[in-house]
Amino acid sequence: MRHSLFLSILFLFSSLIGIGTPTLAEESSLTVVSFGGAYGAAQKKHMIDPYMKKTNTTILFDDYSGGVAEMKAQVEANNVLWDVVDIEAIDLERACSEGLLEVIPDSILSKGSDGVSAKKDFLPQALANECGIGLMVWANIFAFSEKTIGKTYPTTIADVFDTKKIPGKRAFRKRPQVNLEWALLADGVPKEKLYATLATAKGQQRAFAKLDTIKKDIVWFDSWSQAPQLLNDGGAVIVQSANGRIYDAIAKDKKPFQIVWDGNLYDLDVWAIVKGTQHKQAALDFITFATGSKPLAGMADIAYGPTRKSSMAYVSPNVLPFLPSSNMAQGSQADSLFWSDYGESLGEKFNEWLLKQ
Repeated sequence: MRHSLFLSILFLFSSLIGIGTPTLAEESSLTVVSFGGAYGAAQKKHMIDPYMKKTNTTILFDDYSGGVAEMKAQVEANNVLWDVVDIEAIDLERACSEGLLEVIPDSILSKGSDGVSAKKDFLPQALANECGIGLMVWANIFAFSEKTIGKTYPTTIADVFDTKKIPGKRAFRKRPQVNLEWALLADGVPKEKLYATLATAKGQQRAFAKLDTIKKDIVWFDSWSQAPQLLNDGGAVIVQSANGRIYDAIAKDKKPFQIVWDGNLYDLDVWAIVKGTQHKQAALDFITFATGSKPLAGMADIAYGPTRKSSMAYVSPNVLPFLPSSNMAQGSQADSLFWSDYGESLGEKFNEWLLKQ
């Protein structure tokens, strides 16, 4: 971050002395933020490092925990330190509608490696919002360790909320998204009525009431990297996680973890550009490269599905059963439009609920 701040100060000084365009040094530097861990490592291997090698661009690759708060603070303070950000689509609608992100034209996107145009090659959801380009499909799942779970294995989302059947702590990400949906699903709401129910005051009360039943057994975390750690250390017997985090622990670290797909909420992550960046053209150039067929295929290293059809030619058949696209029938797509409309109000209610004894 200090490096990015230095660049911002340098640009301001240049403007004051009458230089109207960014310097070469500025245009060859970017700050890119994402979610770290195995996920960030895959991006670094397949997107960040190859791009730096190809263009001689210096990229400061940093971590954050998601959401829109940090971007909003930077934009409102007119002190934008981030250039490109990996944002969950569930937050994208809100960030775009609040003017926190630049518009990214589809025309910057390259053809697929098979020559197919970008508009035909990308999944429709990946290009649905003018402020972001989808980079992978992922899912919120729950997982357990065979070492700590006991004799009874959880198989349904209802089991996550049944501490009599399966005693022990549950680890959830500290935000209303997913937790409220899971609470309603566990309480018997059909997935096709999930968001219509959550949009009502009665449905919201029902969701919080269901969370109340396990509140004392919930361990909260902020970063996805904490999910496999909590499972491995015994801090929780069931954890909510991005599917790739658990897959990576199974595939690379040989952890005795199991993923359960029932009730999964799948969604996209996108590359976006923070409104007011001083390096917009460089940011667009990076996104053009990072959303090519081969870079996107690299996300399958940790079982996240590429958003381009042409990328699938580079994905190992062994990974296919672990991709969210192979398990959509057991889940639902997260509704980003719903969270754009209700995110702020439900965030306030969720924080109030957390403070209640």
